[in-house]
Amino acid sequence: MRKKITIQSIADFTGLSKFAVSRALSGKSGVSPQTREFIYKAAEQLGYFKDAPQDQHANGLQTVESRSWTGTVLVLFPNIRFQNADSPYWGPVFNGISSRLNQQGINILTLTEPSDDSMFSLLKPEAILGVITVGSISTQILLDIKRIGIPIVMVDHMDPRFHCDSIFTDNLSSMAEMIDSIIQKGYRTFQFLGNIRDARSYYERYLGYRSVLDDHGIEHKQLTSLIGPELEQFHDTFKAAVSKHGLPEVFVCANDFSAKLALDTLAQMDIIIPHRPGFTGFDNTHPELPLLATVNVDKELLGKRAVDKLLWRILNPNTSYEKLLIQAEVIIHE
Repeated sequence: MRKKITIQSIADFTGLSKFAVSRALSGKSGVSPQTREFIYKAAEQLGYFKDAPQDQHANGLQTVESRSWTGTVLVLFPNIRFQNADSPYWGPVFNGISSRLNQQGINILTLTEPSDDSMFSLLKPEAILGVITVGSISTQILLDIKRIGIPIVMVDHMDPRFHCDSIFTDNLSSMAEMIDSIIQKGYRTFQFLGNIRDARSYYERYLGYRSVLDDHGIEHKQLTSLIGPELEQFHDTFKAAVSKHGLPEVFVCANDFSAKLALDTLAQMDIIIPHRPGFTGFDNTHPELPLLATVNVDKELLGKRAVDKLLWRILNPNTSYEKLLIQAEVIIHE
């Protein structure tokens, strides 16, 4: 039978006093951050937490509150113009990550996705607690991180070739609720607008939109050009579709930014529009837009919950991966 690991066992192993070990494991003051981290690593190596029911749930899972933290978390942004800390969507997400790490006393290191493996030749895995990716990250970069053994949590992104914990808004349900409300107002012709291949969230929003049309027996007459335009071709693609096929009653946009691009394009078009179409958005990043409805995403909460999930994963590395969905608020404008 394996010998039970005690406070004294850890003290003997580390050469520190029993008092110092006890103070560190209980989260009390009087121990330096470096010594506390050294004691935690020794305790984990010896298997102490497996023998410490006061630091665990009844099912054996450790809680984030069971320890104090030191170290650094890497926040990785994609090398894309609009997915960065300055954007109206990703900025609040980053603020949520930063504030939660600060609450836990953890340092933050931010990097843009590298074009080669230079980042990984510079990183020391033992110096990084974990990685939070923000937005779409290439599969190769994800696999490189996994290869060096660092826990990962992804915000608003999934990769079928890479499994890890992820944090999302409940895109499908929120979109379905919004479109159902719009249909209740009497609207019957729709076009979805936005590249559904750009992000998993956009695809889920499209699925939610389609499911509600099915529920109400409304025929899909989707123009494929409108669900795949790249940002650089958006103006020309949208203008050509409107000129050739006319306008629906409502453009259902993948996000507020897509709605803004479409409204700006309509304002520039030299054509007669007998009835102005309605627009719905998502994310609530442009409250000045004249939208029928949008969905307010709690962007800071996405970031905070990503930190919580990462710390939980560090303490419970062998449990199944989880996808956490955060409910959003549908906003209907009169």
